[in-house]
Amino acid sequence: MFLAFLNPQGNFDPQDRYWTQHPDFGGQLVYVKQVALALGRMDHRVDILTRRIRDPQWPGFEAPLDGYPDAPNVRIVRIPAGPDAFLPKEDLWPHIGPDWVPGILAFYRREGRFPDVFTAHYADGGLAGALIAEETGVPFTFTAHSLGAQKMDGLGATPENLPALDARYHFARRLAAERLSMNRSAVIITSTRQERIQQYGHRAYRGAVDVRNDHRFALVPPGVDTAVFDPEARAVDEEAVHRRVLAALERDIREDRRDLPCIVASSRLEPKKNHLGLVLAFAESPALRARANLLLVTAHLEDPLRRDEGGPAEREILARIRQVVQDYNLWGEVATAALAGQSALAAAYRLLARRRSVFALTAWHEPFGLAPLEAAATGLPVVVTRNGGPAEIWREDGEEYGILVDPADPADIARGLLRLLENPQAWEEFARRGRERVLARYTWERTAEGYLRVAQQVLEGEFFGPSEPLLPIPPYFRDPRPENDIPLEDLRRWYFGE
Repeated sequence: MFLAFLNPQGNFDPQDRYWTQHPDFGGQLVYVKQVALALGRMDHRVDILTRRIRDPQWPGFEAPLDGYPDAPNVRIVRIPAGPDAFLPKEDLWPHIGPDWVPGILAFYRREGRFPDVFTAHYADGGLAGALIAEETGVPFTFTAHSLGAQKMDGLGATPENLPALDARYHFARRLAAERLSMNRSAVIITSTRQERIQQYGHRAYRGAVDVRNDHRFALVPPGVDTAVFDPEARAVDEEAVHRRVLAALERDIREDRRDLPCIVASSRLEPKKNHLGLVLAFAESPALRARANLLLVTAHLEDPLRRDEGGPAEREILARIRQVVQDYNLWGEVATAALAGQSALAAAYRLLARRRSVFALTAWHEPFGLAPLEAAATGLPVVVTRNGGPAEIWREDGEEYGILVDPADPADIARGLLRLLENPQAWEEFARRGRERVLARYTWERTAEGYLRVAQQVLEGEFFGPSEPLLPIPPYFRDPRPENDIPLEDLRRWYFGE
């Protein structure tokens, strides 16, 4: 089979440049790359379609065609769209319909063959899928990864602040593209059942999809690269990573506490990840402080609690954490470590697992939560938010594979952590169960099998999408002149139900 992944934002290259250094170079790229490689290993032909970038600030994405070592069935195809420079995803909308999609159509017409199925990722990829399907009849699946309505919820959207939020994030364009993607796709792929009901069931998507009765939903969870996240694996720079982590602990942790295990948090510094809730749980629990240190993995930021590092949003979160550290006199008990990339994280997890540490993700809401799965695969037991996909992943039929906690309750977070840190038998049991859960359900090979199964069903006619009636494609997505822009009143009507 010949499949093509539509992913205009971020970019792909053999060196995985800039992953974690920008929100557009995050988990979504890992997902697409790993599924594509797994499909390639199954002897299927795969193209990753992305946007060509010629920008001295972001070098490495200039070549029209690229690939990965030892992956002859997988191509990276870069199609120009708009200016040469890197653009954040919020600014891509004017260039998808007029530039990127025509470039894709021209590329495959020159080659003499279109893919059997496109699989579209995020709203901008979904928009491209809808436009390509209308032109060619080639079906597409839609994987949202995250939806704009939930981001608006998290930002506290109100009728009063809606114009400012739309000016910053272009939510009218994003929700219009999401509604179009849901409505016109052959299949909608979700990671959990809860994602289908809670996220796609948001009032903002009424009239585009029916989450209760629509037959087009398929459950295909993402996975973990077990060649990297495994207790027995070894990174090329394994020992150097270990030295880096130990040096960070020596720099930040008092000498009499350096043998304690760590509560390790590794996620982007953004409000929805709720680092502050974890820090407060640690600060307000003497028992927790007596049992462990707190280690925040901060990607490319070397010493952000003592130095002014990071972008404005990161600095704001770090300032609040710093204030809690100051108020509760946590200096010497909290550390930060700069670790970027999967191999470095895996190496750090192996070291921390030997010290009987615990992984924590206390996000306000997590659609899926790949980071805890990676930690569990490497040997760390996990404490995870109960809000979102983790409720399905880490507990099933009365069995616990990780510990779920209320992210709004620091005392509950502390109780969950202490279940593991105070009881060596519980630590061993949850470390074993968590790893077994990942290997049984959440590997990239399983994810690729899910995509292949869905694609075959689409081609055999088992999925009859798109939905009826078809939503019209807004004029803006074909001709992005200001007079064609999507009215704020449309956003108001979708989001607030007005």
